Amino acid sequence: MDFTPSEASADLAALTRRLLTDKATHDPHGTGGFDAVAWTALGQAGVLDAALPSSLGGGGFGLLEQCAVLTEIGRAVAAVPYLPSITMAASALAEFGTPELVDRWVLPVLRGERVLAVALDGFTAAEGRVSGTRTAVPFGAFAHGFLVAAPDEVFLVDAAAPGVSVRPQQTVDHADAALLSLSEAPGVSLGDIGEWLRLRGTAGVCAQQLGVVERALELTAAYAAGRKQFDHVIGGFQAVRQRLADAYLDVEAVRLTTLQAAWQLSSGVPAAAAVATAKFWAAEAGHRVAHTAVHVHGGVGIDVDHVVHRYFAAAKRLEFELGPATPQLLALGDLLADG
Repeated sequence: MDFTPSEASADLAALTRRLLTDKATHDPHGTGGFDAVAWTALGQAGVLDAALPSSLGGGGFGLLEQCAVLTEIGRAVAAVPYLPSITMAASALAEFGTPELVDRWVLPVLRGERVLAVALDGFTAAEGRVSGTRTAVPFGAFAHGFLVAAPDEVFLVDAAAPGVSVRPQQTVDHADAALLSLSEAPGVSLGDIGEWLRLRGTAGVCAQQLGVVERALELTAAYAAGRKQFDHVIGGFQAVRQRLADAYLDVEAVRLTTLQAAWQLSSGVPAAAAVATAKFWAAEAGHRVAHTAVHVHGGVGIDVDHVVHRYFAAAKRLEFELGPATPQLLALGDLLADG
C-alpha cells in the first residue's frame, strides 16, 4: 500500500488543526468533557461532513480521511465526540439507515448540533425493545441518541425515549462518559453491523492515539532539549536519548499499523488481523510513550495542571478503549489458528 496521505486527508488535517488551535479549550482536571464550541466550529467548517458520502452532501471521502481528522483531535486532546458520532454512528446510519433516519439524526450531527454515542456490548433485544446496562459510554452524558449492540443486531435508541436512563460519570481525565441503562427501550434496528462498527471504531481509536503520542513525544523532546541538570541539557544524557528514540519508534509503529488497518477497511479487504495489530501497538506503544513523557518531565510530569498530564491521561484511556493489548494478541492468535 501507499502510505502517503491523500490530498484530501492532508487538507482536512490542516483545517482541523487550525480550528482546534483557535477553538479548543481545556477545562480543569476532572471537569468538562465536551467542548461544544469546538464541536460546532468543526461542523460549521465542514470537517464533520467531509468524510461522508457525497449523496448526503458530504465530501465523498471515507475512513482514511476520518483517521486524519482523529489524529489531529488526538494531538489537541480535544473533547469532541468525532469518533463515536462520525466515524461510527453517523457513518453507520449513512450506510445502513433509511433516508428518514439520516434526516433526523445524521444531518444535525454533521452540523455540530447533536451528539451520538455508541455502546457495543451489554444489551439484549426482543421484538424491537432493548434492555441492558453499559458503564463508561464515551460522551454518553451529552448524547442525544445511542447506537447499542445486542447479539446479532444493532439498534438506534433515542436518549429521550421511555426506558432510557443516562447517568453522567467521571473518567480519568474528563466527565465525558455515562452509565447507560435501558429497560425495554424502543429501538430502530440497523441489522447485524456490530463487527462493522467495532472494526471502524477500533481503527479510529488507533488514529486518535497516534495524535496523542505524537504530540506527547514532541513536547517531551522539546522539554529535554531545554531542561538542564548538572549544567547539561538532559536531552544529552544517553539514557534520555534512548528513551526518546524508543518512543519515536513506537509512534511510527502506531502510525504505520493504523494506516494499514484503515486502508484495508476502506478497500474492502479483510481487515480483522490488521485492526488487531494496530490496536495492540496503540495500546502497548501508547502506554510506553505516555510513561516516557511523564518520566522525562520529572516532577512536573505528575502535576495534573501541567500540559503533559492531559496527554498521559488521554493515552491511558485510549489504551483500554475497545480493548487493551492482550485481547488483541489473543484475537490475532485465533485468526492465525483459523488460517
